[in-house]
Amino acid sequence: MPWWAAGSYAGELRCRLLRLRRSPDPRAMAELTPGLVAGLRRDFAGRATRPLLVPIPSWKQRGNPLPPLLGRLLARQLGWRVSGGLHRSRPVLGQHHLGRELRWANQAGAFRADPPTAGRSGPRPTLLLVDDILTTGATAIAAAAALQAAGWRVAGMACLGRTPLAGP
Repeated sequence: MPWWAAGSYAGELRCRLLRLRRSPDPRAMAELTPGLVAGLRRDFAGRATRPLLVPIPSWKQRGNPLPPLLGRLLARQLGWRVSGGLHRSRPVLGQHHLGRELRWANQAGAFRADPPTAGRSGPRPTLLLVDDILTTGATAIAAAAALQAAGWRVAGMACLGRTPLAGP
């Protein structure tokens, strides 16, 4: 799945994201997004329709506040819209302590999606998932699978931090 990130989830960015999770601050988050916004603007320029931004929902009552906050921030900065058509279908374990395989098993079937609106004229918009951190991709792939099963096209994932990819 294609992804766009503000930076590598390491060092100072990692510390800032962990602080933002505890104490969300739209202005502090906006300081992290210029490169992400520029990349999205560049890569989606010239397309007939702009993607709808779909924040990854949390299953907890007091869940992660950053995906919806980032979705709204990107919508304002890019002139795009946010869609809330993705939902959790079941609770999942917190992933920070899980290895790669357990993360994939944990997220499998964890989402359901609303189908596209019937009778809508024109091309169906593409969706762009939004999350704060992209690690193994398990959450993004499970969310995309639910959206695709409901009839949507998913262009990829926008996030603030991407875990550094393992080298050879």
